[in-house]
Amino acid sequence: MYGIGSDKFTLKPAGKPMAVVKDGRRKLHQTFEGGVELVEEYDLRTDELVVRKWRRPTPLGGEGPWDYEVGEAPTRFNPDADLLAPSSENPVMIRKDSDDAFQWRIRNLPYPKDTYQVTVDTQNDTIVVRTTNRKYFKRFDVPDLKRLNLSLSADELTWTYANNTLVISYEKPSEAVECEREFERVRQNMKAEKPEREGDVQCPTQ
Repeated sequence: MYGIGSDKFTLKPAGKPMAVVKDGRRKLHQTFEGGVELVEEYDLRTDELVVRKWRRPTPLGGEGPWDYEVGEAPTRFNPDADLLAPSSENPVMIRKDSDDAFQWRIRNLPYPKDTYQVTVDTQNDTIVVRTTNRKYFKRFDVPDLKRLNLSLSADELTWTYANNTLVISYEKPSEAVECEREFERVRQNMKAEKPEREGDVQCPTQ
């Protein structure tokens, strides 16, 4: 169903997906061969995808960090272990899709609108964000398209800027829309369990 990294087209599920309803969300967990894990969280009321995150084992076999593809990782600062807290003024990019577009928001960008350049690098199949004053640079891909073996097109890319936030949109191709609809049908037919008590769900998603 999904993949990650250089082997994104070869990962095979290792067991059935697990669904849990908790905190107003339907949480799905899938494991793959090689110990790769996928967790997705959907809003129960709107069925909106809120979080999609991946985790793969470290070279020594331990649990690696979660890599957030959609949504935002919770911010945790441990004053006993962390020397510095992350600055609230640093640019932060978060993906939150709409029904018809993949969408990214980059907050804390204080420069004038005409400073930004958002383009498609067709050679590397990535979206590139840069400023003419050389104060910010970001390159990223669209994993959904890579999983479908589709290339980026500059014609589908748009962006707006307001309130120190750059909003980048890429119109979903029909193949991606159909894939989402198919998975929605599968998702709605999955039997979800409700945890018996508050706290962490006792499954390998946390």
